[in-house]
Amino acid sequence: MEALLDLGFDENMPGFQCEGLVYRPDGTPVKGLNPRNQWVRVGAPAEGGEEVRLHIEAASNPVIMDYRPFRPTPLGDKETAGSAPQYTLARMDLAVLDETVWELVIDLEVLGELMAELPADAPRRWDILRAVERSLDALDLQDVNGTAERARSHLTGVLSVPAVPSAHRVSAVGHAHIDSAWLWPLRETVRKVARTTANMTALLDDEPEFVFAMSQAQQWAWVKEHRPEVWARVKKAVADGRFVPAGGMWVESDTNMPGSEAMARQFVHGRRFFLDEFGVENDEAWLPDTFGFAAGLPQIIKAAGAKYLLTQKISWSRTNKFPHHTFRWEGVDGTRIFTHFPPVDTYNCSMNGAEIAHAVRNFKDKGAARHSLAPTGWGDGGGGTTREMVAKAARLRDLEGSATVTWETPSAFFAKAEADYPEPPVWVGELYLELHRATLTSQAGTKQGNRRSEHLLREAELWAATAAVRTGFPYPHEELDRIWKTVLLHQFHDILPGSSIAWVHREARATYARIAAELTGVIDSAQRALAGEGTLPLVFNAAPHTRAGVRAGGAGPASAEGRTTLDTRPGGGHVLDNGLLRIGIDARGLLVSALDIEAGRETLAPGRPGNLLQLHPDLPNMWDAWDVDEFYRNTVTDLTDADEVTAGDDGASVRVVRSFGGSRVTQLLTLPPGSGGWWWTPRSTGTRRRSSSNSPSRSTCTPIATRPKPSSATSSGPPTPTPHGRRPSSRRATTASSTSRNPTGASPSSTTRPTATM
Repeated sequence: MEALLDLGFDENMPGFQCEGLVYRPDGTPVKGLNPRNQWVRVGAPAEGGEEVRLHIEAASNPVIMDYRPFRPTPLGDKETAGSAPQYTLARMDLAVLDETVWELVIDLEVLGELMAELPADAPRRWDILRAVERSLDALDLQDVNGTAERARSHLTGVLSVPAVPSAHRVSAVGHAHIDSAWLWPLRETVRKVARTTANMTALLDDEPEFVFAMSQAQQWAWVKEHRPEVWARVKKAVADGRFVPAGGMWVESDTNMPGSEAMARQFVHGRRFFLDEFGVENDEAWLPDTFGFAAGLPQIIKAAGAKYLLTQKISWSRTNKFPHHTFRWEGVDGTRIFTHFPPVDTYNCSMNGAEIAHAVRNFKDKGAARHSLAPTGWGDGGGGTTREMVAKAARLRDLEGSATVTWETPSAFFAKAEADYPEPPVWVGELYLELHRATLTSQAGTKQGNRRSEHLLREAELWAATAAVRTGFPYPHEELDRIWKTVLLHQFHDILPGSSIAWVHREARATYARIAAELTGVIDSAQRALAGEGTLPLVFNAAPHTRAGVRAGGAGPASAEGRTTLDTRPGGGHVLDNGLLRIGIDARGLLVSALDIEAGRETLAPGRPGNLLQLHPDLPNMWDAWDVDEFYRNTVTDLTDADEVTAGDDGASVRVVRSFGGSRVTQLLTLPPGSGGWWWTPRSTGTRRRSSSNSPSRSTCTPIATRPKPSSATSSGPPTPTPHGRRPSSRRATTASSTSRNPTGASPSSTTRPTATM
């Protein structure tokens, strides 16, 4: 006996809409309710007369990516969504599951899907067709229950013909790719994970061959904290080897924008959680949906103790199709990682015949290898793998005309695939995704918050550790551990890249502000402990090189800095000079000279001004917050006119104001005393939303002629040549980036405290 509960589901959007979690009266979770998993067992069997009480916690998640997924919507934030109901309860039925009829339906679906993928003149196709014809003739539509077994008997023969020995081998891994935030805020992901894990532990109890893998230690931690009853079921299934931790990272992060230290911490915190909770160490990195992979990642994966990588996302590239599905990926230092792209081309495989046939046809390493992986189950709010998928996989285990399908763990798959293909081809350098290029610039506030947090964490750890060793300062381990995990969570591949709804980014900005305040407090306390009693100014240098006479990682008396002079020239131009650099700014607010005084070298080419902003139409074919299409370059407007070019209030900067359409951008161009670089701080206002601005590759708005070179936390390698098409603008190293004039929290290299010298 089962209850069928329809919360108002939309069949076309299984993971991106309403869902629910069923509870017993005592508050124990039973299983999740999802568009394609709407049942909950109430008796097995029911004797009649029992009273059954169930409670449903329903989530009214709006369908944001509906049939018009590229349009703006107010549903992306609770502050704009309004109060109108999103769903209406559609169905609450009690039903008896006739297992024979259910099995007949699965038989017919598997054979029908297989037959549709076979050549029209293939004998096997006709064998199946005739068997299905006899089966349906034997089924009395007036007595389906009574004749289902007879109808099934006519299918036994075609279902029992084994696959040919050379058949492709698919390792099915139960899976539910749950974005830690995307079209919903973080708080809803906590509930999504609970629903899915409740579903999967229930399915594991019913299906002894089934294996489920879940990545992202953060999501496991949420289950542990918020759903202890489900956590107990999960721990038992892990001990049985059937609910498998995958990936060994804190979240499935972006890999292009986090610093190398943060990437390392993803593995440190993820692997530590799985080791502490389950005694498990992962062999693989599991990043099915990340938007491309930096060339420095293989060495980090290997250093973390893993040796494999799985991703599916590169199959989304729009210009060049990747030439392999199984290969060794060589990173910037020569490290090689055995890598697999599932040829099924989805991380939400439903185990239908078309998907399995596509995996076989699509597999680019045929003739040299014959193993591939199929992540199987509905992701996000879809509830994971269904019993129908498991039943189909059982029939495809060894069936003529199909690849063979076996439930396996990711580790077992990789071991077999590597043994099957010991010398695969090698791909050197970045794994570049030819899509979602705008995620490198979208939601600049989120990206700035991440980078400031990374730099502040480095300073906090540096000074707290130094103070702990030298003064006995209590090292704030728990506080820093908590902050690191929060920063790592926000490096998830839909938060940091800027591809989430407004709600997510609004909360992210608030979180980063809170992190900055906490870390600034840690730094302040540690430096005061190091400074001791005294009144003399002391400079702390966090840079990895000597600066202003203070050694790297040390402190010393503050020395008097030079000053920056500002000369206004006839015609409205200005010259900033700090003794190291002399910057010439013309009446249009453009840089016309950047002279390295000590070297006597002009760093700008004649007639090629800097600080030139350009406007391009921002009308990509699809997701406007995620994509920049190549044709944007075909139309460009140089912003050479300035409304205002005036001296700044501090006497060491120039203020530039420009207008375009209904918008205005204000820049403050600053040359700090004693600095070998200059800063510009932009601020834009207005309503023009369909244009994007940048500085062209012939001019740069980044610090120039810096001395000494600033350190960078981001590793990178030489770009991999692309056989066809033009490189996207996001690959350039010189597009407009902004740096705060006051680098506290952004890239601080020194701070001053009143104290005696160290």
